[in-house]
Amino acid sequence: MSNGSHVAIVGATGAVGTELIQLLEQREFPVRELKLLASPKSAGKVLKFKGEDIRVETLSDSSFKRVDTALFSAGGSTSREYAKFAAGAGAVVIDNSSAFRMEADVPLVVPEINPADIQKHRGIIANPNCTTIIVLMALYPLHLAFRVKRAIASSYQAVSGAGAKAIHELSVQSKSFCSGEPVSPEVFPHPIAFNVLPQVDVFLDGGYTKEEQKFVNESRKIMHHPTFRASITCVRVPVFRAHSVAVHAEFEQPVSIDRARDALKNFEGLELVDDPSSNKYPMPISAAGKDKCQVGRLRVDSAWDNGLAFWVCGDQLLKGAALNAVQIAELLTK
Repeated sequence: MSNGSHVAIVGATGAVGTELIQLLEQREFPVRELKLLASPKSAGKVLKFKGEDIRVETLSDSSFKRVDTALFSAGGSTSREYAKFAAGAGAVVIDNSSAFRMEADVPLVVPEINPADIQKHRGIIANPNCTTIIVLMALYPLHLAFRVKRAIASSYQAVSGAGAKAIHELSVQSKSFCSGEPVSPEVFPHPIAFNVLPQVDVFLDGGYTKEEQKFVNESRKIMHHPTFRASITCVRVPVFRAHSVAVHAEFEQPVSIDRARDALKNFEGLELVDDPSSNKYPMPISAAGKDKCQVGRLRVDSAWDNGLAFWVCGDQLLKGAALNAVQIAELLTK
């Protein structure tokens, strides 16, 4: 492999891990050597990168010698256990779990929003939650224009957010449902095919789920906006990939649709898809596989003074996870 960084991917065989491998190749990230790491049950699998076969190795505390960048996407417990070994060996960890996001000395970064925060890292940089990223890609440019006070939202989250097994579960259940066979859920607490579950992650005291709480806390940290208030209901829907979110936001300053459209149109990484008269608006089926998030259904909110309502879609595995991590790695190499 050419001159460049020595990169390790932890969780290389998972849904996000396989996207990371593809993105490093597609975006011509300067990889000198690529190390693929996973649990013992996945070790020995062979994955391709730039035409080469790379054997997946078992993750251990000695896996990170000579590694420059370690992309972690194997869940919070794995990150908590192994990130310190990677950082201790001199690698910069870019972690896709929730393990370190709210730690004061760990930057939580969306490159289009707060790239300067990367400079404050002490060996670990956190990738935000997928729903947070996708909402903020549309909310932040509006915040710059009008300064957001609060938001109420409902998410429509694809099964890809729960990993490769969840994608398989939706596929199997859909076939079983259509052929009249019984459906047995494993990943989710109820059948997901032809159903909607108003639960993403575990419930906390107060009735919100962990996913819903993440959105509030992470948004404040990323936007450097500690007084931002939000209430979101996170919902799992039978869609394979790409999350959608309906957002109702209230701003401090008077809003204008023309100014809002300009702010959204000119924001890097965001595409305005908003022509209801031609039935053009963001959908998960059109956002899937796309690097950019899509925003539309933009209108003045009828419930609030200085309010805007909008609908945003984004690929959970790309901008919501792997792409954001690779963009952080790209900024580090600069």
